Amino acid sequence: MLVYVDDIIVTELNHSVIISFIDSLKDQFHIQDLGQLSYFLGVEAQRNNEGLHLRQAKYISDLLDSTKMQGAKPLACPTTSGMKLSLYDGTLLPDSTEYRRVMDALQYCTISRPDISYAVNQLCQFMHNLEDTHWMAIKRVLRYLKGTVDYGLYYAPSTLDIHVFCDSDWAGNPDDRRSTSGFSIFLEKNLISWCAMKQGVVSRSSTEAEYQSMALATAEAYWIRMLIKDFQLYLYSPSIIWRDNIGALALASNPVFHTRTKHVEIDYHFMREKVVNKDILVKHFSTKDQLADIFTKGLTATRF
Repeated sequence: MLVYVDDIIVTELNHSVIISFIDSLKDQFHIQDLGQLSYFLGVEAQRNNEGLHLRQAKYISDLLDSTKMQGAKPLACPTTSGMKLSLYDGTLLPDSTEYRRVMDALQYCTISRPDISYAVNQLCQFMHNLEDTHWMAIKRVLRYLKGTVDYGLYYAPSTLDIHVFCDSDWAGNPDDRRSTSGFSIFLEKNLISWCAMKQGVVSRSSTEAEYQSMALATAEAYWIRMLIKDFQLYLYSPSIIWRDNIGALALASNPVFHTRTKHVEIDYHFMREKVVNKDILVKHFSTKDQLADIFTKGLTATRF
């Protein structure tokens, strides 16, 4: 049962159990049964024989209307490839009220739109110092959403095999040279968790930046493993983390770089423990196939 204020979702494998549970709630509270899930907190749910499609088409359309962007020309990608936003690139705007309102809405859009997570993460870093270049970047995201209103997430029955794709840029922020971590976690082919987040400290090497990203992804994957076990389901194989950085893979597998990376000792021991316990298996992956790229950098339309 998922409860948010006065909105409730009830799910169970046995439909008669759901009916019985709702009836028992009706005995105690004044509630209304709205039937099959179709719309919940701005998220639309559509079913077919193969699976479940989640999207926010109406929410995004309302956002485009409120920002007067419904008639804007669509764009093929939410960010410009290679472009890095800065605190000092444009002209300071006097009022950031509208900017913050739109950013709140865009953050909520990432519930079903992981493709804008990187752009939203970047734009959220300028809430206190809005410039015209940041507002233009927001309009680019809105124009991208204009052409992809119906995009969303699709879930189909799957195995419990967990695959993690994680990546990092290195010193990508032009103002403080902190890196951005990104990961996407799949339950077989179903995307169930993702993240684009600025790292808390400056990384002194690309290996350290990549390793911090891998530790963040490992923590999330391990939590998902524990959650699945709480459901009394058995995991037959370790979760696989796919990386395109050989240095980070080597550091996870043996202490060959340890003398050069004492400042990442906590992440090192955390990762090593999970690898030794065979909860996590790390494997090399080609950079051109790295799915987590969309969480760490702006991509061209073709690459995206």
